[in-house]
Amino acid sequence: MICWILLLIKLTSCVCAGTFVVNVTQTSYQAEENHHITLDWTFTTTTHRSLDSVSILCELILDQKTSVLFHLHEGVEVSESQDEQFSGRVHFDKDVLREGRIRLHVSRLRTEDSGLYLCEVKTNYGSSSDKCRLNVTAVDQSESQRPTERPEPESRGRIDLYVGLGLTAAGVAAAAAVAVLVRLCSASRRSIKSAD
Repeated sequence: MICWILLLIKLTSCVCAGTFVVNVTQTSYQAEENHHITLDWTFTTTTHRSLDSVSILCELILDQKTSVLFHLHEGVEVSESQDEQFSGRVHFDKDVLREGRIRLHVSRLRTEDSGLYLCEVKTNYGSSSDKCRLNVTAVDQSESQRPTERPEPESRGRIDLYVGLGLTAAGVAAAAAVAVLVRLCSASRRSIKSAD
């Protein structure tokens, strides 16, 4: 009889653990260095379970090296365990944790941030993990060091053309007016001389 009870307890714990699942929302991310990215996972949760028992460990796995991106132990962030590579660059969105979401914002990306990211979640009712890949590409330094030239908008070029044509037309009109005045003055002098 005791064996049956122990077997029932063991089967119940296996069934409960089997219902807890962590899923990554996107399996592959692409970004450029110095930009930022948001890595996102979901996990099974219910409203009546406390999140104080939730432990989360998110790591970058690269060849034989593992770097801690984020660590939450029983609802408390453990920033001391974060790898120096991510220090000051990872922001954890606490507001979505109750909804069963892990959202990590990584800023000022570097090419060495490329690799496989594994996020493991442990609770009193089970544990699970899922992974995604991030590829950070380098920015061409020759382009970034070149001063940026702002192209003039097409409408500005048209305005310059219209102003130039207007000035030219005004110049022609002014020259014509001067020519008319010179003729009038000449005609006026001639008529004064003939009157004398």
